[in-house]
Amino acid sequence: MPSDALDCDLLVVGGGINGAGIARDAAGRGLRVVLCEQHDLASHTSSASTKLIHGGLRYLEFYQFGLVRKSLQEREVLIEAAPHLIHALRFVMPHAPHLRPVWMIRLGLLLYDHLARRRRLPASGLVDLRSHEAGAALLPDFTRGFVYSDGWVDDARLVVAAAKDAAEHGATVLTRTRCAALSRVAGYWHAQLLRADGSGLALRARAVVNATGPWVVQFLREIANVPARHDIRLVRGSHIIVPRQFDHANAYVFQGEDRRIVFALPYEDAFTLIGTTEVDVAGDPGAAQIAPAEIDYLCALANRYFRTPLTAAHVVASYSGVRPLLRDDETNPSAVTRDYVLDIDADGPPLLSVFGGKITTFRRLAEEAVDALAPSLRLSAPAWTRHAHLPGGDLPGADFARFEHDLAHRCPWLPPPLRARYARAYGSRVLRVLGSAKHLEDLGEPVLPQLYAAEIDYLRREEWAQTAQDILWRRSKLGLHLPPDAAALLDDWLQRKRIDDPSE
Repeated sequence: MPSDALDCDLLVVGGGINGAGIARDAAGRGLRVVLCEQHDLASHTSSASTKLIHGGLRYLEFYQFGLVRKSLQEREVLIEAAPHLIHALRFVMPHAPHLRPVWMIRLGLLLYDHLARRRRLPASGLVDLRSHEAGAALLPDFTRGFVYSDGWVDDARLVVAAAKDAAEHGATVLTRTRCAALSRVAGYWHAQLLRADGSGLALRARAVVNATGPWVVQFLREIANVPARHDIRLVRGSHIIVPRQFDHANAYVFQGEDRRIVFALPYEDAFTLIGTTEVDVAGDPGAAQIAPAEIDYLCALANRYFRTPLTAAHVVASYSGVRPLLRDDETNPSAVTRDYVLDIDADGPPLLSVFGGKITTFRRLAEEAVDALAPSLRLSAPAWTRHAHLPGGDLPGADFARFEHDLAHRCPWLPPPLRARYARAYGSRVLRVLGSAKHLEDLGEPVLPQLYAAEIDYLRREEWAQTAQDILWRRSKLGLHLPPDAAALLDDWLQRKRIDDPSE
């Protein structure tokens, strides 16, 4: 191997939630880990979710009890691991009698309550929408409904937190670095990595994980030259963001005439997030964009419930992601399992490929993946993430409200909106962002409204952020609150910083 080559135990290809989770678990068990991602962390599917840590209530209708139970168990683990990024959310489901009878929904919710232990979330129940705060935004026809709880998550920041934890346990995280070639040579995997600037890096690994999500089959066939033993079904899920449709903290679950469900969630204070669609797609998963028909579908479904009509003209932003679901004989995308398969090709040094999965089960998936590779890597260290905090999540008692109160007392000079955003984004790591600052001016230049140089420097130094897109849409959602030219202004500022300090 060249003298500048890397040598590691495990190469993880793919910087979405599963890749970051596997790198974290493996590094924490003492393996030498390299994680490479061809773009930014969470660039695709993992930042395009419905932002939920949930059991998947609707999967009960397709008898996926094992998946729901596993997801509900993980919901509790993750809420305690990252209480700054994940918090409880109460859902209201207005009852549409012609779609599902009361007994069916009530039975499903009771099962949902009891498939796994609940420590932090209240039980489900019936609600009178004529008196409940959620009823005011709905058409008067809806007089009764159901309530239950799940978790809200900042999905892109969850990926960054997992990658950060991996790095702090010794992993090397290479963003904007593509695995261009992979071959088995003398008992090792030899990889050729290609950086965005065109430079290359040779790497030798004892094992490889293919966590490329929608590209999993393509990676096997074109990069690893290994046949795929499973196939995937690419399903685009799209969401729209509209001005806030209600003035309370609950979310809604709307049932469609096609028996699908769509969520309407409070989002970034000023907005409502509505989604998702499910459309079979082909072609490049990285080019996913919402179609006009999807916007019309989501608006039409919302209009069956909300008093205030929505049209495509109300949409202020949208996003789409492609989910790699295990292919089966189902014709209905909603019925395709969200569970995962870990497939190991052991014809020489092992190659583990991740087929399917969902954000809620990433920690469990990662644990099972490293367990599966352990014999080949002669790894005896036990699993460790079940009771471990993610970076920023070590809040006493997982009590975010108390943490935010203490932060206000410690930093009264921080404007409340900025303080609230910092607390949610960084948790206990907020003091690393603030550094020695004692006044707002100490945070440096206000590059954009609510975005100071100190935070940008932290994101570049600690969280692999390089572009305005990284900062405004994945490390934060400030892009929703800023004028259209904000990204260009920030990219110009970042470019000036690089010119002023070529060593960066």
